[in-house]
Formats: sequence, structure tokens, C-alpha cells
Amino acid sequence: MGTHVNGGVMGGRRLSREISLSVLFQVDLVNVNIEETLKYNFENGEFQDDVKEFTLILVKGVMSNLPEIDKAINNYTNNWSLERITNIDRNILRIAIYEILHLTSIPKSVSINEAVELAKKYSTKSSFSFVNGVLGKIDKSDKILKKIE
Repeated sequence: MGTHVNGGVMGGRRLSREISLSVLFQVDLVNVNIEETLKYNFENGEFQDDVKEFTLILVKGVMSNLPEIDKAINNYTNNWSLERITNIDRNILRIAIYEILHLTSIPKSVSINEAVELAKKYSTKSSFSFVNGVLGKIDKSDKILKKIE
């Protein structure tokens, strides 16, 4: 991949989201060790500390809140099973939902927009509208999800 130049907070965070997606995709696909996968992803490029930091926040945040996040995906996809959603889309949704519910310093519109951009770049043609639709519902219901049992 070569050297990455951080394009400010947004550029750095977008890069963190891309690395997080790669890590979560791999963990989801073959149940690999998270620490090893993170290390491997970081070794394949020169990343600034803030990029690594935000990547760790996202990956560890998603993994430690996975039941809540997956329940949210299930609720807002009209009970689609997680298996029906492609691995890429599932993990894009997981990252954005984690941000919306737990990283309150990031505006929800930014989390949704970033998820849509990831879907446009890495997934199928129809994915970005699917991702946008699911996250739009979560956005509207705000913190209600915190109460999901």
C-alpha cells in the first residue's frame, strides 16, 4: 500500500474506518485473532498514531458491543438474518451503529455519510442505499437502542 498521508481529521478517520472494515471483515469471515489482524493491517502501511488510535476504538468498540449492535441491525432490517446481509455491508453497519450509539462527539450524519462512502467504495451497487436506509432509521430513533434488551 505504501505510505499513507493523513488528510486531516476526516481523511484520517476515513482511513481508520477502512482499516476497521478490513479487520472486522476478516474476523467475521474466518474468525481470526483481532490483535493479530490489527497488527497485520498496521504493518502493511505507515499510519499516523491518530489513525491507529481511532481504528482501535472502532474495532474494539464494535467487538465489545457486538450483541447490541447486531440486535440493532436485526431490528432495523425488518428481522433480516445477519447471514442475509453481505459480510461487507454487515460490518459497515456495525461500525456506523457503534459510532452512532457510543461516539457521541461524531455527528450521526457524519457516521451515516462515512458508512455510505465505504459501501460505495467496497460493496455492491445497491449496498449504499441499503446501508443509508438502515442507518437512517437508527438515526431517527436516536438513543432508544440503548434500551434494547
